[in-house]
Amino acid sequence: MIGSEPISIILMVPCTAAWKRGMGFERHGEDEIVVNLGDHALVTGRLPARRSPHRADPNRRAAQAGSRKRSKKYRALEDQIRQQIADGNYGPETFQLTSKLLRLNPEYYTIWNARRRCLISGLLSRQSAGSSPSKASQSSSATDTRTASSADSLPSSSTETPQPPSPRTAGRSGTTPDDDASKDAETVRAELGFTVPLLMEFPKCYWIWNYRLWILDQATERFEKPVARRIWEEELGLVSKMLTKDRRNFHAWGYRRHVVTQLESSLLSGKSLAEPEFEYTTKKIHDDLSNFSAWHNRSQIIARLLDERKADDETRKEFLDKELDLVREALNVGPEDQSLWYYHQFLVLNLADPAGSRQIAPSLTVDQRKSYIDREVTDIKDLLEDYKDIKWIYEALIEYAVALNQLTGQAPESEYKKDVASWLAKLKELDPMRNGRWADLEKQLGLSYDNI
Repeated sequence: MIGSEPISIILMVPCTAAWKRGMGFERHGEDEIVVNLGDHALVTGRLPARRSPHRADPNRRAAQAGSRKRSKKYRALEDQIRQQIADGNYGPETFQLTSKLLRLNPEYYTIWNARRRCLISGLLSRQSAGSSPSKASQSSSATDTRTASSADSLPSSSTETPQPPSPRTAGRSGTTPDDDASKDAETVRAELGFTVPLLMEFPKCYWIWNYRLWILDQATERFEKPVARRIWEEELGLVSKMLTKDRRNFHAWGYRRHVVTQLESSLLSGKSLAEPEFEYTTKKIHDDLSNFSAWHNRSQIIARLLDERKADDETRKEFLDKELDLVREALNVGPEDQSLWYYHQFLVLNLADPAGSRQIAPSLTVDQRKSYIDREVTDIKDLLEDYKDIKWIYEALIEYAVALNQLTGQAPESEYKKDVASWLAKLKELDPMRNGRWADLEKQLGLSYDNI
């Protein structure tokens, strides 16, 4: 003890070190020691508890053993495929090996490429240049055949597309173009089916989506238009299911846009899908107001939709009013949602740019446009009464102030400049990480307090 107060510690100094330092060392019982530090100072402590020999958790050891076994199996499978590729073997055996490995690791894009080679080297029939039924004209499609010359059917070099052991060659003895088309259709559908469970488990894996697109392109090139179109329509149905499962999967939304573009193309005897796609975005927005991708898709469709409807000026104005009402109601519910502000900004800045190529209501006068923007600014100011700490509100107010200035070509009034300066000050408080941006904007607008 020091004075009259005992001090209890866990002694970290070995006994021999204590003796070397001239400390009096005495052991009491099994685990208690006292060290005399001199001058009536005693330190008492306890020896560390004895630990039993380390025993690994049996479950942990089993898990580690299983992990090592799986890793060894994976490496062996990878080595097999690499050896097959090195040997130029892209036959059914290699194809099956890629299936096994991709189920374990669909991010392995090199194996997806090997799988493509397996297909074009023999599992799919060979085509001569220009023999695509979907790309052929109606007059030539009846006489077009899929028989390829030996020169056309062989790859330019064995390095680019090595021959499989038993390639299936179109037009060989005992087969017809119809037989080849039927077998190709089975292969294409089987490949699309192969990737479905992978997509369900890994919905944001780029390589699965890319491979599906490649398979679908094969359908477009190889099959008659009705057959190819049916496959693409089924793909649109699959994407709809994916977006039901994960409404904001931007991979699936981008993929959907590509599928729709293909279905609209002349290659598949397509027609515009603007109307059904616009309705689809409406449904998804009603399901989830925060669905940024749905709002984005909607913004991309509007101009074409109005053109296809042959909408007159009054119809366009009514459409604009409905869209503003829709997003305004959503903002009243969730002003903290950035996706809503994105769409609101799209509509307002569309008004502020009379020369824009994607005008919703191009016949509106400057005064009418100014009236629209003033009304939106007033409504947004009302939000500040209940939501003072949401930065998107202040950003919108400032951006629309700048848009008004550009639209009218007039400098804002002094009172309005004070409002903008106060909004910028609030933004600096709410989003200090972007203070440089706010300072630049302040200079750009000439809003230093000396000038207000």
